[in-house]
Amino acid sequence: MAVSERERRKTAYRNSIYVQGNTARRLQAEPASRELQEKKVSNRTRRNRERALHMNIGSLLFMAVAMVAAGFILTWYLTLQSDITNSIKNISRLESELNYLKLANDENYSRITSDVNLEEVKRVAIQELGMRYAEEGQIVTFDGEGSDYVRQTGNIPD
Repeated sequence: MAVSERERRKTAYRNSIYVQGNTARRLQAEPASRELQEKKVSNRTRRNRERALHMNIGSLLFMAVAMVAAGFILTWYLTLQSDITNSIKNISRLESELNYLKLANDENYSRITSDVNLEEVKRVAIQELGMRYAEEGQIVTFDGEGSDYVRQTGNIPD
């Protein structure tokens, strides 16, 4: 194991530096060969390392299929995320439209109810349409049996 030119220059530089003080320098530098020494590796370990460096066709095929599957899953996920975002925007737009229509409906209802004169309606009904108040014998009461609506099964008497 030969010491490289760089190591020799480094050692020469370290030994040529003048140091003030009472500490003494070591004259012999530690051997650099300690770093360069290779550990003895068993054949089995060496074969395992070589095998790890080379990929067989099965593992390569598996990784390719895994990458394609991951790509499809990622694309599917991003599509779903985009659909959800669009749905949320659409819902927000529809809620805004609903609120606007409710306000417009409430305004129209209050305008209509404020414009209606009940005395005028009564006058038109009695004078122009010939309507009159119900008399004693005309009012028919019946039991609705707790239902919200009534079915007519026969003619109403005059």
